[in-house]
Amino acid sequence: MVWFFIIVIVFFAIVAFSSIKVVEQSTVFVVERLGRFSGVLNAGVHILIPFFDKVRARVSLKENTMDVPPQGVITKDNVNITIDTVVFYQITDAQKAVYEIEDLRAGVRYLATTTLRDIVGKMDLDSTFSSREEINLKLRQTLDEATDKWGCKVNRVEIKDINPPKDIRDAMEKQMNAERTKRSSILLAEGEKESAIRIAEGQKEARILEAEADRETNIKRAEGIRQAKILEATGEAEAIERIAEAKSREIEVVYGAIKNSQPDDKLVALKSLEALEKVANGTANKVFIPFDTTKALGALGSMKEITKE
Repeated sequence: MVWFFIIVIVFFAIVAFSSIKVVEQSTVFVVERLGRFSGVLNAGVHILIPFFDKVRARVSLKENTMDVPPQGVITKDNVNITIDTVVFYQITDAQKAVYEIEDLRAGVRYLATTTLRDIVGKMDLDSTFSSREEINLKLRQTLDEATDKWGCKVNRVEIKDINPPKDIRDAMEKQMNAERTKRSSILLAEGEKESAIRIAEGQKEARILEAEADRETNIKRAEGIRQAKILEATGEAEAIERIAEAKSREIEVVYGAIKNSQPDDKLVALKSLEALEKVANGTANKVFIPFDTTKALGALGSMKEITKE
């Protein structure tokens, strides 16, 4: 009897312990009661009814990643390429994820493969390489709409690599090298053009500055000559004015002396003859004698006749 009670106690302890469930953070348990969906257990401690409740699935609510194996895809221009993608998804409804599809990861993988082939099949090879963002966006939108009924949300899709055939890669490398050479030649020509333009502009600026400098020099030289002429004319005018003032003072002095000496007619006639003698010694061929001087000469002749008698 003792062993029987021990076995019963251990049995009930095991059942009680198995009915206590601890659910971790970001995880939910899908519980069934007698084979039917009963509820979803969130994070925390829960007690199930033994022999009636059963944990159907343990579902993680964290964001998951899934590598889609490299897929061979034929482009619009009939080039067979291999594309490797990664899908980032998250379960939002654990009940749908368990009961609406048998294998969620397999469903997402197959759906991503078929959608990728459909999208890339409408593009040529060059567009495939240059439109990665467009392919990612279309692929994510399609997967998100298709997986919504599975309680799954596709957050983003990334293309890891696109591998064309070897001959296509060789041709693309040659094309890229030719394009680099072309761009290098264009940049070199543009650099030489820019350099020539800068040199021409520099020479133009130099000639303009040189012409302005010559113009300034000529203006200053003309201004200097003008100032010199003005100063020279001013000096000559001042000299003439001073000479005139000196002659005026000389005339005033002579006139005053003559006036003070009160000369008679004979002295005036004698001085006139002295002046006439100086004029006759000049270089002129003709000499005009004033009428008053002839009178003086006549008077002198009369005086000579008187002295002879």
